[in-house]
Amino acid sequence: MLHVDALLREYDRARAYTDDLWRDLTPDEVIWRPHEKSSAIGWHLGHQAHVAHFMVRNLTAAEPSPDPELDALMDSANPEKFRGTLPTVERLTEFRETVAERVHARIGDIATGRVGAPTQLTVVATHLLTTLINHEYQHDQWISEVRAGDLGHALPPDPDSEHLRRIDGYLVVDVL
Repeated sequence: MLHVDALLREYDRARAYTDDLWRDLTPDEVIWRPHEKSSAIGWHLGHQAHVAHFMVRNLTAAEPSPDPELDALMDSANPEKFRGTLPTVERLTEFRETVAERVHARIGDIATGRVGAPTQLTVVATHLLTTLINHEYQHDQWISEVRAGDLGHALPPDPDSEHLRRIDGYLVVDVL
């Protein structure tokens, strides 16, 4: 199994791949929805960060949301037809960056033992990071399909990591 530090690098690699998928798109492309029962790329960007914050908050440390107004909108329990009014690309970017900083801070505290029950939380952090990475890649697959299939943009190469492989078409970090 990968160490927490290695998983944090994989988390950063997954986020960088996500950025490769959308940073060159126009704001209109980021908020465009292929149809009403589909989510815009921007929703997926916010959702990835929302889930990361939600899981870290609920499994390792209670802390407030970095942007409470986005919580309901970015929750996948919110039906697709209600995911249309998205924040600006700048706000989504700031939200993603803030959440990533918080993930690093909290997991860093766990990795260095600056928490109660550090051994137990290391087990939690290892599984948590694996889940966050694979969730990031799960939504990257949909972003890729819209980017290439609907918007006509070339896809970047897959991230380079000995710990990544494709399963059912999805990139996954394989920690076993």
